[in-house]
Amino acid sequence: MMRERTENASKTGKDLPIGEKPRPSATNAWIRALQATAPIAKAPDRTFPVLMDDLAERYGDAPALLSRNGNLSYRAAAELSNRYARWGLGQGFVKGDCVGLLLPNCAEYMPIWLGLSGIGCIVALINTNLEGASLAHCIDAARPKAIIASVDYLAALNDAGPYLHRRPQIWAHGAGAPEVPDVSAAVAGFPGQPLDSAQRRDVTLNDPALYIYTSGTTGLPKAAKVSHHRIMSWTHWFSGLMAITPEDRLYNCLPMYHSIGGVAAPGAVLVGGGSVLIREKFSARSFWEDVAVSECTIFQYIGELCRYLAGSQPSVYEKRHRLRLCCGNGLSAPVWQEFQQRFNIANILEFYAATEGTFSLYNVDGVPGSIGRVPPFLPQSSQIKLVKHDVETGAIMRGGDGFGIPCEPDEAGEAIGRISESAAARFEGYTAEADTEKKVLRDVFQKGDAWFRTGDLMLKDKKGFYYFVDRIGDTFRWKGENVSTSEVRDCLAGLRGVLDATVYGVAVPGSEGRAGMAVLVTDEAFDIEGVGPYLQSRLPSYARPLFLRLMDKIEVTSTFKHKKADLVRDGFDPMLIADRLYFRDPETQAYVALDAARFGRILDGSMRL
Repeated sequence: MMRERTENASKTGKDLPIGEKPRPSATNAWIRALQATAPIAKAPDRTFPVLMDDLAERYGDAPALLSRNGNLSYRAAAELSNRYARWGLGQGFVKGDCVGLLLPNCAEYMPIWLGLSGIGCIVALINTNLEGASLAHCIDAARPKAIIASVDYLAALNDAGPYLHRRPQIWAHGAGAPEVPDVSAAVAGFPGQPLDSAQRRDVTLNDPALYIYTSGTTGLPKAAKVSHHRIMSWTHWFSGLMAITPEDRLYNCLPMYHSIGGVAAPGAVLVGGGSVLIREKFSARSFWEDVAVSECTIFQYIGELCRYLAGSQPSVYEKRHRLRLCCGNGLSAPVWQEFQQRFNIANILEFYAATEGTFSLYNVDGVPGSIGRVPPFLPQSSQIKLVKHDVETGAIMRGGDGFGIPCEPDEAGEAIGRISESAAARFEGYTAEADTEKKVLRDVFQKGDAWFRTGDLMLKDKKGFYYFVDRIGDTFRWKGENVSTSEVRDCLAGLRGVLDATVYGVAVPGSEGRAGMAVLVTDEAFDIEGVGPYLQSRLPSYARPLFLRLMDKIEVTSTFKHKKADLVRDGFDPMLIADRLYFRDPETQAYVALDAARFGRILDGSMRL
């Protein structure tokens, strides 16, 4: 399967008439990005919260953040940010204190974390899909003194309470919960003018601003540290690449607890004076009407959303829009071409980045299927390497000299990024030092060097274009989210009657990413009817396995790791697998027998996953 994906990815770039040098428009994009980011390091006190006041002075009452629950102009967004900063000071928060944010997408989301990070707090952007022990784990990882939560999520916080090591102060965002103080009402009493330098607590670019959670390649979600420098770099780089102007309006329906949906994309548009249309969720049915009526010029995507749209029913609005650019990641070559042609999209900017990573890639050349390349005039070309990867051990392959073996052109290997003290290549790590160390490779090409492990297999063709091949380790992507197999396995292991379990992703025709599948070894106490409710109360929907396979034994390696390669290859075909197979019914969430009829409906797309 991996070889097939590798060959297809390689052909994508080779078959296109793209020259060795970027087109003039691509070169201009790189130049704009470099010009936008070059001044950042020269002003160490100029963080995004400080910049927000300048943007308010410049753009005033122009629209900035728009949502169905309310709109904010630049001035109103800056004033709200400053009110939250003064509220935080009034709470006695000091530099380095953490405050959790558990809110749906809304216009106030970004001003809240801007205000609190501006006084030195670190704001943890918590995944709103989490429940129970998973939610408690993320809270414990950040150790917040307080959590600002939508009234809709107070019940989830209450349910997570028994699993918490320490209970933070809870503030409700909005009325309707009289037993919990309303932060919105409290903040409204503070003035909104800019803070003076003393109130900002000497916050610099090197200080942490956010914790953003990432699954990584193993274990439960980790809280990645995000500095003010990283926020300024992300926002200004994307603003330059996308050539943002005040005439632009971004359609953003990605979760704002993610680095792209909540920081890089909206921040990039604000830097250029544009506006951000915020939607809580994506809807393929109403997408084109919404985009057209709101006159959006940019759409921030993940590949799964584009696939949904490409497979949707025709809309009278699908070519009446003003979109000039779609920017995002995970867009496969076939969907890319269909999406661009059907909906008359002029430009697509695909990129590759990780919240905690030390490098990123950008496809400003418009090569379908590629995640980008590094032009020769950028020094970052030496910061990215592909090394051969041992699937059995999960380690990189080293030669007789003990150093890593680089991949040849068109050969898949793990992508690693150089770690150095420069701001661009600094690995800021996680809240847990042990998690940080697991992501670092040492002595890879010479003694004393250090490299960040992405956990991603890529290849680079002879023209220098990179292509994503697959995830390695214990993570796969489904519905635009990283799913940790070890987290799901640990959850299944707590189910009555389960003796052993292993989890992996399987390809489903017509779907991006990998759907979760679990093999269970059970005894007589196991009850298939109890699996659905059990998982529904403990895992977000995208992490619940779509398929279950009951076996007498799971084969293991010499180091007692589950052998998954053959299981992945088997897939979920009931005609080929003699073991009992179950499928999570999308309507009832119950696990039902996977027979030939259901299997056929999944393959032909009539069964909506």
